[in-house]
Amino acid sequence: MSYTENALGDALGKMYCEKYFDENCKSRAFAMVESVRAALEERLKEVTWMTADDTRKAALQKMSNFKIKIGYPDEWIDYSTMSIEEGLPFVSLVISSKKFDHKREMKEMNAPTNRIKWEMTPQTINAYYHPSLNEIVFPAAILQPPFFNMDADDAVNYGAIGAIVGHEMTHGFDDQGCKYDFEGNMKDWWTEKDKTEYEKRVQVMVDQANEFEVEGQKVQGKLTCGENIADLGGLRLSYRALLATPNFDDTKLIGGFTPTQRFFLAWGTGWRQNIGKERALQLLTLDPHGPNEMRANSPLSNISEFHQAFGVKKGDPMYKELETRVDIW
Repeated sequence: MSYTENALGDALGKMYCEKYFDENCKSRAFAMVESVRAALEERLKEVTWMTADDTRKAALQKMSNFKIKIGYPDEWIDYSTMSIEEGLPFVSLVISSKKFDHKREMKEMNAPTNRIKWEMTPQTINAYYHPSLNEIVFPAAILQPPFFNMDADDAVNYGAIGAIVGHEMTHGFDDQGCKYDFEGNMKDWWTEKDKTEYEKRVQVMVDQANEFEVEGQKVQGKLTCGENIADLGGLRLSYRALLATPNFDDTKLIGGFTPTQRFFLAWGTGWRQNIGKERALQLLTLDPHGPNEMRANSPLSNISEFHQAFGVKKGDPMYKELETRVDIW
């Protein structure tokens, strides 16, 4: 099955979308994306550590130029020239798919950049930011619980998929994404002063991650830096977008929780995981994403609204002194 996914990903994706994907999800997701983009625009205009107009203008230009793709590609890969016959040995099918991929890749080599192409199939439960194209992609499969639910209220959806939207947007301004301009070119658009202020705040996040342990082993703050920046930025932007939704009322209880509380609970729910010790330790050395427990808790400790919503006080495990809470995007 995994090889079929690799060899015929678009064919499976088309079948998946026809059977499981609700087009209404796409329109609602687009609306959420634009609301988070609006929150990012507001944030870029007001961030105090960025003082140079040129840096701010470049950041706003990059934000405005984000290309958004949701659900499935506009054009599917045409597999009609791939030789597949029932009854052939598996190895023959593998060779045929490899030849097909090789021909397609050689054809693309000297052609203009294919900006329609997706790096993930629609049935992939993930999302990504592509710095060289300055595009953000949300496959159809991530638009389902626990990340997105058409029947859930805004607080839950913004705490889950909204924060992921913000996460991917923030990747455009993380420790690596910040090296690319609005067209995806590697270009230094920062003044030295703004870059220094940015790097000081990034280092605080690195230091925080270095203190987190899994099975007695420390997280590598430098390795996970980009993802940690994106998690925190994504939450801040999505919460800001939630506050701007029509009829937002933080006194309206559902299940005994306020919208703000449901927002943060939805974020934590998305990171539930059952993982063995050996695999957890292996990921510490390989994965640029931090362990799920850290991703669920660490960014929230830096957000004052989380402290206020749940009455987190000094001595509580997730409490962080106000002056040590990092704020970048």
